[in-house]
Amino acid sequence: MTTTANTTSDGFHWLGLAAAPTFTFMAMVSLFDGSQASICGSGPDPSPLGSMTTMYLLMALFHLAPWLKFARRR
Repeated sequence: MTTTANTTSDGFHWLGLAAAPTFTFMAMVSLFDGSQASICGSGPDPSPLGSMTTMYLLMALFHLAPWLKFARRR
């Protein structure tokens, strides 16, 4: 029974580590995408803080905590 609990917590640990690289990849894709289609921006010249690239970079930054904990343990 403890094996299942350890396996589940290990799975959640690795899931937490997957978030930051995924958001970083999505930021790079949206940065180099030629269409620059924005879901949030309705005007012809939206603010740079309203772009999808900025949103993905902020999400990656907010999800760095598991990586910092992982690096501190090593």
